[in-house]
Amino acid sequence: MDKIKITPETQQILMELQAYQQQMQTVLIQKETLNIQNMEIDKALEELGKIKDEDVFKAVGPILIKSDKEKLKKELSEKKETIDLRLKSLQKQENRMKEKLEESQKKLEEILKGQEKKATE
Repeated sequence: MDKIKITPETQQILMELQAYQQQMQTVLIQKETLNIQNMEIDKALEELGKIKDEDVFKAVGPILIKSDKEKLKKELSEKKETIDLRLKSLQKQENRMKEKLEESQKKLEEILKGQEKKATE
């Protein structure tokens, strides 16, 4: 049985696959980071809802700063909205990457099947 030859076209598709996989990994890491931030914001908003006092403290770097409860709630809610938008964008990117990965995998399979047919003829 002959060995399958890696043509320049095959090599190009393999490089594309690798690039798409790296991009997908980056997107998934970003999504996970944002999901964790979202959970932290949800927990903070939940705790703020339990507090009766209007004066609260927020961490800014290594220090705590006195802040208004409602102002902090608004700030956290806005940050959550921004994160939600970013997550939607990342989900779209992830879907596009999956499509590109599938397309490249199909191309590669077709090339390899073609080479197998030539090798058996």
